[in-house]
Amino acid sequence: MAEDGGTPVVSRSVIIPNRRGLHARAAAKFVTMAERFAASIEVIKDGQTVAAQSIMGLMMLGAGQGSTIELRAEGWDAREALDALATLVEAGFHEQD
Repeated sequence: MAEDGGTPVVSRSVIIPNRRGLHARAAAKFVTMAERFAASIEVIKDGQTVAAQSIMGLMMLGAGQGSTIELRAEGWDAREALDALATLVEAGFHEQD
């Protein structure tokens, strides 16, 4: 994903607030949300980049509570996608614990 004068790339950092971090259920919610958008979306942690539509990739990031992840998107709805995904993360994936 590179900005080459075409579609702009937008990014945003968020902190994982929930106790279990980015575990299977949280990753599934994240993927479901990411798939609603046309934008190409990536998640970056500690230099490792994965597709936002990959549950296994997201879980392999090992993003525990307090971890900072970067969301990066490119496409006509990139900003909307990042806003929605950041809101989901910041809400602790709507988990009760």
